[in-house]
Amino acid sequence: MDINFQYPLWYLLFCLIFAVIFTGVLYYKDTTFSEQKPILRKSLVALRFLSLFIIAALLLSPFLKSIVTETKKPVVVIAQDLSESIRAGMSEEQIKNYQTNLEGLQAKLASKYDVKNVSFGSEVNEGIDFKFNEKSTNIAKVIKESYDLYNTQNLGAIIVASDGIYNEGTHPMYAAEKNTAPIYTIALGDTIPKKDLVLKKVLSNNIAYLGDKFSIQVDVAAKNCGGQNTNLTVSKVNGKERKAINTFPISISGNDFFTTKEIILNADAVGVQRYLISLSGVNGEATTLNNSKEIFIDVLDARQKIALLYNSPHPDISALNQALSGNKNFQVTATQVNDPNIKISDYDLVVLHQIPAKTGDATVLLRQIMDKKIPHWFILGGQSEITKLASYQSLTTIISNGQSSNDVTGKFSGNFNHFTLNERLLQEIPNYPPLVSPFGDYKSGANGQVLFYQKIGKVDTKFPLWTIGEYSGLRQAVLSAEGIWKWRMFDYLQHKSHDQIDELVNKTVQYLTVKEDKRKFRTNVVKNIFKENETIDFTAELYNDNYELINDADVALTVTNQDKKDFVFTFNKQGKSYVLNIGQFPVGEYSYKGSVKQNGTTLTHAGQFSVQPVQQELFETTADHSVLRALSQKYDGITVHANELDKIVKNIEEKGVVKPTIYTTNKTRSVINLKWLFGSLIVLLGLEWFLRRYFGSY
Repeated sequence: MDINFQYPLWYLLFCLIFAVIFTGVLYYKDTTFSEQKPILRKSLVALRFLSLFIIAALLLSPFLKSIVTETKKPVVVIAQDLSESIRAGMSEEQIKNYQTNLEGLQAKLASKYDVKNVSFGSEVNEGIDFKFNEKSTNIAKVIKESYDLYNTQNLGAIIVASDGIYNEGTHPMYAAEKNTAPIYTIALGDTIPKKDLVLKKVLSNNIAYLGDKFSIQVDVAAKNCGGQNTNLTVSKVNGKERKAINTFPISISGNDFFTTKEIILNADAVGVQRYLISLSGVNGEATTLNNSKEIFIDVLDARQKIALLYNSPHPDISALNQALSGNKNFQVTATQVNDPNIKISDYDLVVLHQIPAKTGDATVLLRQIMDKKIPHWFILGGQSEITKLASYQSLTTIISNGQSSNDVTGKFSGNFNHFTLNERLLQEIPNYPPLVSPFGDYKSGANGQVLFYQKIGKVDTKFPLWTIGEYSGLRQAVLSAEGIWKWRMFDYLQHKSHDQIDELVNKTVQYLTVKEDKRKFRTNVVKNIFKENETIDFTAELYNDNYELINDADVALTVTNQDKKDFVFTFNKQGKSYVLNIGQFPVGEYSYKGSVKQNGTTLTHAGQFSVQPVQQELFETTADHSVLRALSQKYDGITVHANELDKIVKNIEEKGVVKPTIYTTNKTRSVINLKWLFGSLIVLLGLEWFLRRYFGSY
């Protein structure tokens, strides 16, 4: 340890002179202690001189410089695979013996190395609990993370204990190309192929629509089961009830067998539907845990109910019915306006063909439509009572006696933006056959956008033909002519399909049936189907009377499982909304309900989700030690079995490449920060004061 100054060393001479002068000023002519022994005066002079000299020297900012040497043990990472396939490939006794051996390895390495214990499945975690319950395995991830985390801390070796089966991530060989530490592998499990029947994969879409058929593809594999038979059964699960839907016999023709079955199912109920696909076991099978798999299909009822109401039969009704029925999202009912069985509140859209009419009173029906704010589409014709139309819409103003008509074609307005149509239709529409429009004076209302204007003969007009808009939250459309069946027929003659006119009709209806969500409170789960190893996240939104996002109140969430057990949570506030992570839930079907109190009223919003099992580790029951051997060979390690762990310690010591690292650090610190020096000054000055006081001075 050396002492250094930030100023030249000869500056100490000034400190010396300073101490001599100020000591002399005090004691040179002082006769206070003349009657005392000379030793007292000399002691006081020495104490004062030494104190002043030290204080003056500290003004030169002295500092101590030292060299610190630290020996750091090499890091050895022991990474244990805790996937389900390990437990499936080892007996309880084998697992117990292996745990004892591994703990012995850890103790032997800990005397010379800094041992870091980690476990892995799909993720890497600190510590090893030997539960073997991970649903998937990512060997590449644990190697890469070990290198990234400890490479700068003298990483000596990585020891990976696994059966070599991985079903996530890249091949372990390409995990950490920059790694220079040796990798040792402990080969677990059994490499002898067992007699096993495996439901390898079940492929399906997550979403189906009510009333549709959907297919699932099932891959079946079998090892050493040649000559035996099994049954593939598809069952629908509802809570604890299970109902078989289809059963297919399968004959296993060889010891290395594989086949694929495609199964068609009906989406006959709304909501998340749970299906169990299972194989009946065969004699002597190693395990039946991989003989079944569950899938969850979210069946949506996205269909909009549409009523085609007409005053009297017309070809337009058939044309519109066919155009809309081709869309699986629409459920169309065509009936006369005076049908007593029609319940108008059940419909999402009403198409009113020549209603209100000159004959028959539809006032009650029209008033219901307006009061319940049901979107509607007026189609005018020779039977329409034009004078009454103004009472129910403001998109188009028409002055007409309805006694005569015009043949009109359509011309694109050019400034319509509610939806888009293909360019070919917009260019060809003026060449389509003319529709029949009531003669009169037409004007566009402020609440509508004109899609097509009327072209009468060769004269372009600003009379609206096809108008769409919204007023006071109610969407409406007006087609000021009849005869759209002719357009649809002409479309087929020209293009051998009805696609262009069907697109025009469908997009008009889609715009009219879009519903704006005006709820003041809503909760949302990020998706409807989760895997059992995924965490489940919710969000919630609360609006005030001006539909401004707020989060002043506390929002509760109740999750109910299929056994009717409730789990209650409280949302966290984030920004102006709410978030909540409820963690992982067991396999099953769940419903949820969010609730909040606002202005004395309780608002609620409910939904459902499902958790499906992860069975990746059960599809492969034969260990793959070749992956482990290749890994150790590439990174200069060795592969051992569960009862040979001492070989790892011996190999590390024999190679001698895993060595401690000596770190040398230059350390400097200011002398003024030394507590003992401060204490010394207090002692010197205090002792001088005490002696002077004791012998009669201040």
